[in-house]
Amino acid sequence: MKKLFSSIMLLTAFVACPQEALWSNQPVVSPQINADTTVTFRLLAPKAAEVLITGDFLPKRIITTERGEMEQPGFAPLQKNSDGIWEFTTSKLNPELYSYSFVVDGMRVNDPSNVYLTRDISSLSNIFIIPGAHADNYAVNDVPHGTVSKVWYDSPTLGTKRRMSVYTPAGYETGSENYPVFYLLHGMGGDEEAWLTLGRASQILDNLIAQGKAKPMIVVMTNGNASQEAAPGESSIGMVQPNISLPKTMEGSFEMAFPDVVTFVDSAYRTIPDKKHRAIAGLSMGGFHSCHISKLYPDMFDYVGLFSAAIRSPYGGTSPVYDNFEEKMLVQFSKKPELYWIGIGENDFLYDSNVEFRKFLDSHNLPYTYYETPDGHIWKNWRLYLLEFTPKLF
Repeated sequence: MKKLFSSIMLLTAFVACPQEALWSNQPVVSPQINADTTVTFRLLAPKAAEVLITGDFLPKRIITTERGEMEQPGFAPLQKNSDGIWEFTTSKLNPELYSYSFVVDGMRVNDPSNVYLTRDISSLSNIFIIPGAHADNYAVNDVPHGTVSKVWYDSPTLGTKRRMSVYTPAGYETGSENYPVFYLLHGMGGDEEAWLTLGRASQILDNLIAQGKAKPMIVVMTNGNASQEAAPGESSIGMVQPNISLPKTMEGSFEMAFPDVVTFVDSAYRTIPDKKHRAIAGLSMGGFHSCHISKLYPDMFDYVGLFSAAIRSPYGGTSPVYDNFEEKMLVQFSKKPELYWIGIGENDFLYDSNVEFRKFLDSHNLPYTYYETPDGHIWKNWRLYLLEFTPKLF
């Protein structure tokens, strides 16, 4: 009996004080996606004086930065009920993946009732999906799934081992087929994880391929920060604070070293190693890299995508990579790329520089495809561009 009593007490203590955060005791449902596509958020904070929510479903506000005017999510107040639960319900939302955070008495916090988070550089945000239309491509559906691997490779040009993320399509491991390769590059402050978490790249590829809208392909997501081995916390320097201001940013090192990536991929994977079966695209800084890599190596890529791309280095880079821009572009187009694709939001702070770039292309009768969307420099647009661009490859 004494042994039974001790066992019961031990079990009670274990349940009452769970280890490793295995149990949760959240008393509210948040977010609650309602039948009319409104969404209700709740936070239990009885001692808080003010609770706000910020998210990309709220009216935008414009802020001025050293990079120009940029859109940022707005704020909305939550109302507290007699139980100490703060609550806010949105207007009807269109199908999309949305992100949000709470602000409690001036401090930004995540929703403790929602375990689904993404990291954008050094900030974490909760996410949810309103299903339907294009947003169904961001969900994990009942389709064949590819594999995502975190792979280390040698970069002799940069003098270091580096990490990339590689998506291989369903059936790759058990088959013998060779595949085309799509190199997909992130923006400033991002890393080799950004397109997978914020961009839903593996879900998008799985769904497009299963729908017959895109050909099976290998997708390589590099780390575009030439001074980094890998994403924060995933390299030999340890758990450093993520930082957008890194050395060797948009100064030519990454572009010069890109053949190291292609050489490794062609040696380690079953690729079709020629220009007709290679694509490169990226967002913001990744679009800048895609522009300059593809013109620096005009025989490497037949498909080029610029998603809200920077065109010129904001740091006044003096690398030979950026010399003779117009002449190199003319050489690239003399090789007749199959697709040169430009997408940007009408409120993007890089809109005007893209207008100037298109004027240059037009003045020389260089063919390209242009795709303009609402909104600004945000992941909502870049996921849409991936959905639009990928079916045009190969």
